[in-house]
Amino acid sequence: MPLGHDIYGLDIETDTGAGSIDPAETRIRAIGLSVRNADRTFTGDEATILRQVDEALADLPGGILATWNGATFDLPFISDRARLLGVALDLTLCSDRRRRTTRALLPGHDGAYRATWGAHRHLDTFRIYGDSGSTGTFSAIFGFPRRRAATIASTDDLLHEAMHAHAASDARLARVLAERKGAGVLRYVDQVSEDEDRIGLDLAAAGQSAEDRMPVESVRVRPAVAGIA
Repeated sequence: MPLGHDIYGLDIETDTGAGSIDPAETRIRAIGLSVRNADRTFTGDEATILRQVDEALADLPGGILATWNGATFDLPFISDRARLLGVALDLTLCSDRRRRTTRALLPGHDGAYRATWGAHRHLDTFRIYGDSGSTGTFSAIFGFPRRRAATIASTDDLLHEAMHAHAASDARLARVLAERKGAGVLRYVDQVSEDEDRIGLDLAAAGQSAEDRMPVESVRVRPAVAGIA
């Protein structure tokens, strides 16, 4: 690959039976992870899903983790759910106040994030393509199943097999969208300094939020779990 980096795709499916996208009320039903020549979908108990994805990413060579709108939806959603469930993840989110977004924000969040997950740096492919096309349009172009909404209305509304298919295909789409840009994709990859990452780890160990230690105007680190070793 001309990039010199492996690209992986990630997508979450959430249950909005209560009509909410608030991570405090809504659980993750599935996470899709796409690598070249292989797609995986993690389902079942939510805490187990999160642990298994964290382990799967730790087993992959360091690379680029591509999402679609992950800076404002997938990754902060995962972070909030992991914290609520007491699941330790190697995920660090840093507030990016320089990034303007027209996308709807999750309740409790006031902007987009830059991120690393273990040895992987995050890339939100929405930053590259923006509103130039919907994921449904891109799915048609690349021959993937038509993309639906990023949420699952209820357990009864979507068969288990369909949930597998959508999570995997959306993760694959994010990966392919990144790969299609070649080396040009590198300018969009999140930059998170070692100092920011260190702050995130220190806060997690101390059981403190970033707001307790840093002014709101500064970089806001949201480690996935606070106070859990």
